[in-house]
Amino acid sequence: MDVRILEGVAVGTSTARLAASLYLSRQGIEYRIGLMMRRFEAGNRPELVSRAHSLGVLSVGAWPPRVLPEFVES
Repeated sequence: MDVRILEGVAVGTSTARLAASLYLSRQGIEYRIGLMMRRFEAGNRPELVSRAHSLGVLSVGAWPPRVLPEFVES
């Protein structure tokens, strides 16, 4: 779930749209983004995406950015 949320944040999808497409509440999306921000030590969404890119979690040179397979837990 976090993979799809991070990819959505990376392309600028709103919380409401993410919630609707993932069948979660807006609060649930915000909670999960907050957890990712703490994990990546990011202060806001743009910084979260930037840190994910710099750590090699998100694909480079492709749009939309995708979380690389080695970071996806089965």
